Amino acid sequence: MNADVSIAAPRTRLRGLSQAAGAMFLVGTLAGVSGVIQNYPVYGGQALRYLLAAAILLVVTRVTGLRFVRLTPREGALLAALSLFGLVIFNVCVIEATRRGGPTLVGTVLGTVPLALALLGGRPSPRVIGAATVVVAGATLATGLGSGDLPGLMWSLGALFCEICFSLLAIPLLPKLGAVRVSAYSAALAVPLLAVAGLLADGAAMLRVPTLPEAMGLGYQSVIVTTVAFFLWYDALPRIGAGTAGLFAGLIPVGAIVTGAVLGLGAPSLPDLLGVALVVAGLGAGLSTGLSASASSATAAGSPAAGERRPAAGAGSPAAPASSPATGGSARRSL
Repeated sequence: MNADVSIAAPRTRLRGLSQAAGAMFLVGTLAGVSGVIQNYPVYGGQALRYLLAAAILLVVTRVTGLRFVRLTPREGALLAALSLFGLVIFNVCVIEATRRGGPTLVGTVLGTVPLALALLGGRPSPRVIGAATVVVAGATLATGLGSGDLPGLMWSLGALFCEICFSLLAIPLLPKLGAVRVSAYSAALAVPLLAVAGLLADGAAMLRVPTLPEAMGLGYQSVIVTTVAFFLWYDALPRIGAGTAGLFAGLIPVGAIVTGAVLGLGAPSLPDLLGVALVVAGLGAGLSTGLSASASSATAAGSPAAGERRPAAGAGSPAAPASSPATGGSARRSL
């Protein structure tokens, strides 16, 4: 029985690491399809994106037999805030920042997500902070230090705040709702909010029949960048914690570079490759710290003394941290 505990924790962590990496890489591929939808009304397009994603995710909840879960007023407020800040206002900030300072400015600011989550994740070790700083430097180098004015910088900082909310507001909801329902409910709530923003910004012109390339681009955003990436990210958070998961935000520009090369949009430059190398180095340093701690915890859990204490700290214990195997198990049962 002790051997099962020592094996389960590394496997749970490995799954979380791979999911976080996949989610952020997929988000990075968005740059490769953004060109085909740049002429489509932005807010209307995003409303369609989240409408399709919510429909897919709600069908998944139905097919997999996930039951309706009654939320407390606090949980309902958290979910509404997650949708408002993590999805709707985030998109508004990115759109406005891109208009004023270009994509490089907002990409550079968002490259600081790993450092922000590491600092907000409790008491990170100096090695984790150092690793996050290296990831930020690599993401910044790969993205490029674009030019922009003060309003563009402020919109970019707003996008950074919302990106942090996207993770931190979801953590209290995941043990009860699971990754699928958090993704589905937040996407569904974003649709009317984006529709209102579109009506205010573009009026009746917020929607039109998309061309075939535009439809394919919006479909990719809905199915891959929203449905799949959201699930992977929210399923990873309870397994590895926001601080470790945040390191993988450095893969966003990596995904953009790879997608651009595959689609023939341009070969990566030397700064791009150097930035990728820094991201990989920072991830390796940060994850080696976490893996060492996980191995030590698994060894302790497999000891006779830990076996004697196990009944007092079982799954669902209030003392279990968000990134513990106990909480991860709770999230998996919610799926």
